[in-house]
Amino acid sequence: MKSDLPKVLHKVAGRSMLAHVLASVSAAGAANVAAVIGPGREDVRDEIVRLREDARVFVQERRLGTAHAVLAAKEAIAAGFDDILILFGDTPLVTPASIDALRAALREGVAVAALGFEAANPSGYGRLIHDETGGLIAIREEKDASAAERDITLCNAGLMAIDGRSALGLVEAVGCANAKGEYYLTDVVALARANGLTARAILGEESEALGVNDRLQLAEAERIAQDRLRRAALAAGATLIAPETVFLSADTKIGRDVTIEPHVFLGPGVAIADRAVIHAFSHIEKAQIGEGAHVGPFARLRPGAALSADAKVGNFVEIKSATIGAGAKVSHLTYIGDADIGANANIGAGTITCNYDGFFKYRTKIGEGAFIGSNSSLVAPVSIGAGAYVGSGSVVTRDVSPGALAVARGRQVEKQGWAEAFKRAQQEKKNQKNPAR
Repeated sequence: MKSDLPKVLHKVAGRSMLAHVLASVSAAGAANVAAVIGPGREDVRDEIVRLREDARVFVQERRLGTAHAVLAAKEAIAAGFDDILILFGDTPLVTPASIDALRAALREGVAVAALGFEAANPSGYGRLIHDETGGLIAIREEKDASAAERDITLCNAGLMAIDGRSALGLVEAVGCANAKGEYYLTDVVALARANGLTARAILGEESEALGVNDRLQLAEAERIAQDRLRRAALAAGATLIAPETVFLSADTKIGRDVTIEPHVFLGPGVAIADRAVIHAFSHIEKAQIGEGAHVGPFARLRPGAALSADAKVGNFVEIKSATIGAGAKVSHLTYIGDADIGANANIGAGTITCNYDGFFKYRTKIGEGAFIGSNSSLVAPVSIGAGAYVGSGSVVTRDVSPGALAVARGRQVEKQGWAEAFKRAQQEKKNQKNPAR
């Protein structure tokens, strides 16, 4: 990856690849999780525990192959679980449905179930080898495959389920007599057959086998994940006018009859209620958008933004850690940070809440039905009462009573003839500096 960040912590659709895998196994009902990490990877450990507090973490001190990695969690495998499922932290596109299918095979008496896929280009993948009866007899890594085996297009996706009664014995029996001198987990299929047990290939989608090893593959995983998320949003009743230009996160929640215009980015933690409209070129993260609310175009909702029903946040408006009441309008060219805006309030263009003194953040409160004139600065902490007016261009530093008018600006002064006198004086200075030749 050419990165200081561990590979499995790189993000796809706003979530680490590791988080995607753990989310899938949790959705598939995995009651216990054991994770194998490399030495010195406390950052990976922290992510695992953040996502699954009950997870047990084991360290593989030396990297001698996939079976060797699994045996790092020998203590967990030996606990006697019915099913042992093995997944990889860099395959973020695996689905709960495929995990369920692997477990279903074990319930039918299969000892080893391997997820496979039909590859358009099988180069680089292990091949699933079947006998004349259709039974899975081996998984052959490409470097060890014969020419005939390399012609097989049914490939190994890497995910595997092993009957808990056989798992530890099979994995411990794996040797390293292969081209790379490593302990291949895939050898458990042949070992199972040699012990009179059955193995089966479960067919999945090729995308589920995508292991991310570089930035190009990361981008491909993002493309596939976004396509899945867009299709799910459309199927659930949202309108994406140009779906390919809308970017979602894995946890994005979108209600029915929501309309999302082109070139919208939804980061993690976004929930959009029914009938809301997100106009073009808006950027939203960790924000809640109420029913019928309008956002954008060219709006930015930062973490903690919460819009109530029918609120409006218009073009070139930034909202951060603020609640916008029902029917309130923040229509254009405005910054609202650390604030509470009451229902049906109107915030004029160019208004800003001055919420930070270089050390601490302070809150602004604006009551229901208040009207804030354009180009006003509200210096927090400050409260504007319900129904109050703030005159345009004001710098408000004290609370304003409900129903009152606050005007905080210099008195306008007009000096007749000043402009012409000023221009003459400036021209004379310019002539003295650059006399005509």
